[in-house]
Amino acid sequence: MAKAVRKITLSQSRDIPFDRLVLSQSNVRRIKAGVSIEELAQDIARRTLLQSLTVRPVLDEGGAETGMFEIPAGGRRYRALELLVKQKRLARNAPVPCVIRTDGLAEEDSLAENIQRVPLEPLDQFCAFRDLVEKGRTEEEVAAAFFVSVSVVKQRLRLAAVSPRLLDVYAEDGMTLDQLMAFAVNPDHERQEQVWEAVQRSHNKEPYYIRRLLTEGAVRASDKRAQFVGIEAYEAAGGDIMRDLFLQDDGGWLQEPMLLDRLVAEKLEREAGNIRSEGWKWVEVAVDFPYGHTYGLRRISGESVAMTDEEVATAEALRAEYERLEQEHSDVDVLPEGIDQRLGEIETALAELDERPVQYDPDEIARAGAFVSIDASGLLRIERGYVRPEDEPAIPQAEREADAEPSATPAATSASGDATEGQTGASANIEEPDQEEGIKPIPDRLMTELTAYRTLALRDALAQNPDIAFLAALHALCLGLFYRYTPESCLDIAAKSVVFGSQAPGLGDTAIAKAVDERHRHWSDQVPRESAELWDALATFDRDSRDALFAHCIALSVNAVYEPWNRRPRALGHADRLAEAIGLDAAAAGWSPTVDSYLGRVTKARILQAVREAKGDTAAQRIEHLKKGEMAERAQELLAGSGWLPEPLRTPGRAISVTSPASESGPISPSASGVDAPVSECGAAMPDVEHAAEDDAILTDAPLVAAE
Repeated sequence: MAKAVRKITLSQSRDIPFDRLVLSQSNVRRIKAGVSIEELAQDIARRTLLQSLTVRPVLDEGGAETGMFEIPAGGRRYRALELLVKQKRLARNAPVPCVIRTDGLAEEDSLAENIQRVPLEPLDQFCAFRDLVEKGRTEEEVAAAFFVSVSVVKQRLRLAAVSPRLLDVYAEDGMTLDQLMAFAVNPDHERQEQVWEAVQRSHNKEPYYIRRLLTEGAVRASDKRAQFVGIEAYEAAGGDIMRDLFLQDDGGWLQEPMLLDRLVAEKLEREAGNIRSEGWKWVEVAVDFPYGHTYGLRRISGESVAMTDEEVATAEALRAEYERLEQEHSDVDVLPEGIDQRLGEIETALAELDERPVQYDPDEIARAGAFVSIDASGLLRIERGYVRPEDEPAIPQAEREADAEPSATPAATSASGDATEGQTGASANIEEPDQEEGIKPIPDRLMTELTAYRTLALRDALAQNPDIAFLAALHALCLGLFYRYTPESCLDIAAKSVVFGSQAPGLGDTAIAKAVDERHRHWSDQVPRESAELWDALATFDRDSRDALFAHCIALSVNAVYEPWNRRPRALGHADRLAEAIGLDAAAAGWSPTVDSYLGRVTKARILQAVREAKGDTAAQRIEHLKKGEMAERAQELLAGSGWLPEPLRTPGRAISVTSPASESGPISPSASGVDAPVSECGAAMPDVEHAAEDDAILTDAPLVAAE
């Protein structure tokens, strides 16, 4: 005979006035950290109490009920109700829904209620937020209702908008929350699913790799083209931007490169039109020009336009106001906000007044041109006043004849052709009768002999006068670097600035290139406009100025570029000696190993060699299983700030200073260039690429419904 199943009897529930409830000492929740009573009180005021309290009758010494009830489970809800009573928003005797327990232990009730509570799955949170918005709630209203920030609501809505197929994978624990957040960067469901399939076939399923695949073909908002056009202009033209709500994305990714390029070209052409209106013969326009594009072009110098009387008066008034404000607040450590802002405005206004426009000679403008491009920060770059060789004015006939006759003298040349050039030595020594018309010119042969003696005497004298020798060499160098070719120096010294045939990426925008160009512009402004006046000008320079200018001219002639079709082992060896003498440190000069500059263009063995030298064997072993592209990206992160340099950039005799605090191997010897070169191990841990822990905390710390 089957045994009857015992039926379960549920605990009684009824409403109990609030003033008959007290907290129990049997509540197992002792830690109050992270418990927010105020937010729960606001939620109860908005929606009333959604979960009953669990209570037990308070008995007297004889075991009889006293009419009071203690709360072993639900203390946080009780305190929230108590706060509402104190705020007079709830009556002291308001009925409270309660479940009355009599069996078992109070501690057991409290523990069971907390353990058996299952937190809401993150995916359910995402979809619930989405449903609320679809039913008419705004993002701000949802954020206010659940006491979270609007950005958290946006994050959850973005996650809920991921492809349903991928949400199902996540629900079945087929991917992590970090991976799901990575997929949210691109709203295209078809592309998300394509990337997921590609990731399934790859050993690399890291979130950073997923983001990279989803943003392929897009242009970062930090790109100089995007900065030049402006994000607002791009969006106004109908362009879309992908944003990553979970990581720093530098403004996102522009999804329509062709539209961006069109906007860039249109804006550059408008700016070029303004430059053409100034009267230049030609204006070249490009997003970027290769470094050294002005080599071989003469740069004309203009004169700064003087301030008008009105501008002078304005500048004086601004300086007076600046000094007055500084004096009035000289005794305070921190300036009031309004005063600090005004001082900044005055500084900006004075800087604009001091930056005077440059005025050029109209005749020079008619033969010169300008380059219009974009600099690395996305600002318009205008390079005015460059003359092409074919646009140079023709050299007068008399000057060309004088250059072609280096032995000519102030005396007139004989019209009868009595000069002895081309004659034999015997015929040259034949005495010719004096002419009655005047003194006959000195024969060319004799002129050659006399000037040969003078040249030797000049060499001897110059060798004994280092200062004048230095001035003469500086004069010859400056003629070649700051003027079109002129035969105005008797020294056979030619300065030639090397044109870089193959450009390193972004070479023209590096700090070194800007420093060299600025130094050259400075000296261009210091030397006179006419080459005939150069000697006298250099003679007036002090010794320090001459030394600095000489060093600049010599530096521009350095050519340490490796060219496979023009091998120069001795010249490149001399470059090593020069670098060693100067103490060159290419890392301190700004070079760093990136995917574009090195790591993405060498073999995997060399990538691992670089990481091994800078970070040790352990770090190299952690990335050796990756494909080349992924390996290069991780190596770039590892080598950032390490000071590591490839062999062509190392200076002989100078150790590479590795800045990694975890490195135990110390400075790297320049000779350690082989792939199998021995290096000591270090325990450098791989950096956290995604830093997604904070996002995970955001998603889980703020529950969908306020827990009671």
